[in-house]
Amino acid sequence: MAEVMDAAIKPRQRRKEARPAELLAAALEVFAEKGFAATRLEEIAARAGVSKGTVYLYFESKEALFKAAIETAMTPAVEAVEAIANDPTRPAAEMLRCFVVGWWERIGTTQLGAVPKILVAESGNFPEVARWFHETIISRAQRAVARLIQIGIERGEFHPVDPMLAARVVFSPMFAIIIWRRAFGHFMPDLPEPRRFLDEALAILTYGLVARKKDES
Repeated sequence: MAEVMDAAIKPRQRRKEARPAELLAAALEVFAEKGFAATRLEEIAARAGVSKGTVYLYFESKEALFKAAIETAMTPAVEAVEAIANDPTRPAAEMLRCFVVGWWERIGTTQLGAVPKILVAESGNFPEVARWFHETIISRAQRAVARLIQIGIERGEFHPVDPMLAARVVFSPMFAIIIWRRAFGHFMPDLPEPRRFLDEALAILTYGLVARKKDES
């Protein structure tokens, strides 16, 4: 009888432990589809197959759930950028390409690609959310890219530039293609294919960064 009781309890325990992850996944889906302001906790709860009250067991507000969903989903992508920047075995230009391509694959092609558009559209009404995203996600990724560029400078592979400013320049086309696709994709028939656009942007950026011998300049 005890074994039967244990078998009945354990699935419920596993289900309870899985709920935060299920809620975060459901939240990311709904936020990506509807934006922050239009999303209701009832919708997220329904998508996760739980009651609205269950959401409040784990997250005190919609803002807290939004932050947790974005941080959970984006942290692996940021960590991947940091890992690239900490790899001393590859040329700096190759590391930069790995970052841009990896970023597009992990964020641009997934539901996370909706986040920049959400924040651009709603930062005025929810400035704390936008500030949190910049400080927690964007700044961290930019610092990793700046370290990558600094490595290139120290090796003599890149021109001496302001690493943090150059990192912002690297991020600019990445965010541009996401906003274009998410906000205007249906109305811009001439919108370039993302990988081709990023390849061109990266070629221009790398050409501008790479240090050349005097007789090649």
